[in-house]
Amino acid sequence: MLPLVQPRTGPALVLRGRIGAGFSPVPHRYRLYLRTDCPSSLRVAAALARLGLEDSVATTLLSTAASYEALRRAYEAAGHYDGALAVPALCDTWSGRVIGNDTDDILDDLRRLHGHPSFRADT
Repeated sequence: MLPLVQPRTGPALVLRGRIGAGFSPVPHRYRLYLRTDCPSSLRVAAALARLGLEDSVATTLLSTAASYEALRRAYEAAGHYDGALAVPALCDTWSGRVIGNDTDDILDDLRRLHGHPSFRADT
């Protein structure tokens, strides 16, 4: 049985790390964790496709115990695990931690990546 996202008893923890502010814009450095039943995840997935970043930014759909475990470890690595796994989540694969889970920040970062020369050269 798949682990369930545990309900929050307080306000959602928002991580606000940003690409370009401590996290360099490098192709294949980032991974997005998404859920198919989450409207915010669907917005991020659509933006990823629209911007042509699908080959440069990895995605993981939370659908298996292993995918939930990987996201839990990324939240723990960030020092912000409180039992809930918020998505969408942008992870830095170099450090193995969640850097951001605010949808608007993630969408802005994807637009920033799309405009970066190293990502244009990848397409």
